[in-house]
Amino acid sequence: MSSQQVGLLLDGAWFTIAIALGGAVLALVFGFAAGLARVSEKKWLRTIGFVYVEFFRGAPVLVLAFWFIYALPQLGWQLAPAWAGMLSVGLNVGAYAAEVVRGAIRAVPAGQLEAATALNFTPAQRYRRVVIPQALVAMIPPFSNNLIELLKATAVVSVVAIPELTFSGQLIRAGTGRSAAVLGGLLIGYGVIAVLFTVVMRYVERKAASSVGRKPAGGLWLRRREVAA
Repeated sequence: MSSQQVGLLLDGAWFTIAIALGGAVLALVFGFAAGLARVSEKKWLRTIGFVYVEFFRGAPVLVLAFWFIYALPQLGWQLAPAWAGMLSVGLNVGAYAAEVVRGAIRAVPAGQLEAATALNFTPAQRYRRVVIPQALVAMIPPFSNNLIELLKATAVVSVVAIPELTFSGQLIRAGTGRSAAVLGGLLIGYGVIAVLFTVVMRYVERKAASSVGRKPAGGLWLRRREVAA
């Protein structure tokens, strides 16, 4: 593989990371908004959250990408392909993240809310000081899975000519005919990115646990040593 081809793959990898991170930010915003709406006391907010989750959880990323690239301009809006890719994966994964947020909030012990109410906390203060800090610790491991799913979904948007890793690999494969080498390299590339994301999320999980006075769980190697002891 020539240096030009390697450079093309590296550019695609950086573009994939950028789309994944941008999509993750959007998914986090959509997920928190919809998740909080799902547990709201107001029925109209619960309805909006329900519609968002059920619609975008069932909407394929590929169809969303096609819609933003080809259908939206007919309505007078034009998005750059990269933004369309981020929005597609963000909306889809955000629907799954919303269910994570809802479940984590529901899992906060009722006694905690009763204590906050006894201290005359407003609803906003209860969420900000009691519910969200504790629920966040429970959210992070599922969020890590959502992030990996989002990373894999970025490969789908290559069909709308977004120059991410899969698109770059397909260009090289078409020019060289070396399918095994190129596709094997793509598998390794996505695997490396997924490991990097997992390490970062593991660090965030430990920090979040420490912030609420919980002992962070050890890594896999540490847990195995403890079991052996």
